[in-house]
Amino acid sequence: MAKINLERRAEIGREKRARTKAQLIAAAKALFSRGAWEAVTVDEVVNKAGVAKGTFYSHFNDLGELAAAVADDLIQSLDDLIQRQRLTIPDPLLRVAFGCDSFIGKALEDRSWALLVARMARSYPAVGRGARSRLSEDLREALKQSPQAGLSPELGLEVAFGIVLQVTSAIGDDRLDERDRAGAVRSILAAIGISGRDAKSIGSRLAGFRRAAARSAPKEDKGPLEAELRDPPVPLERANAARAQ
Repeated sequence: MAKINLERRAEIGREKRARTKAQLIAAAKALFSRGAWEAVTVDEVVNKAGVAKGTFYSHFNDLGELAAAVADDLIQSLDDLIQRQRLTIPDPLLRVAFGCDSFIGKALEDRSWALLVARMARSYPAVGRGARSRLSEDLREALKQSPQAGLSPELGLEVAFGIVLQVTSAIGDDRLDERDRAGAVRSILAAIGISGRDAKSIGSRLAGFRRAAARSAPKEDKGPLEAELRDPPVPLERANAARAQ
């Protein structure tokens, strides 16, 4: 009996820790949406989350680590969102193009998202691991069907993901815009050895797929992903107010 109670106690502890970490990430999202993440302080984060300052440091070493966790969460949310469409595409090369295009499209939709994601993905290799894994899976299948001399799946992944991040960063800095979207995807395909003719064909198919997806997508009142960077749930605010009294 004692063993069961200890196991349950440990499980409760893990669940509580996960909830607290999620509160900190939600608070950071809300604060980051209002300006540069570098301007946010630990005090502001814990105040917004309604937790003690020491609790922050039990989860993150510094604000950089928290920003990386936020960026990873944003990338994972986008990756999860596009999976239903991705899995309907039988051609692995078109899936590669679709994934890269979706990432670039989100950057164009929300430049603050673009800046945070691009910077954190460069500084923290674990950021975007899920998206990288799916891109790697599609690249492996594509290169298996159409091998490219001197290009391993590992190198292909670094090249493709690197271009996506560079384009995302440039969009965040307002140096690229919607007019560069198709060219960016073609550049990624060319970099992994796809001929110009085939890249153009994939681009045309991608544009058609995107239009069809837009027509079938439910209409929402929300704006760009900044809608996800809103205030955390009301209970957190109430808990914080209670602490201040």
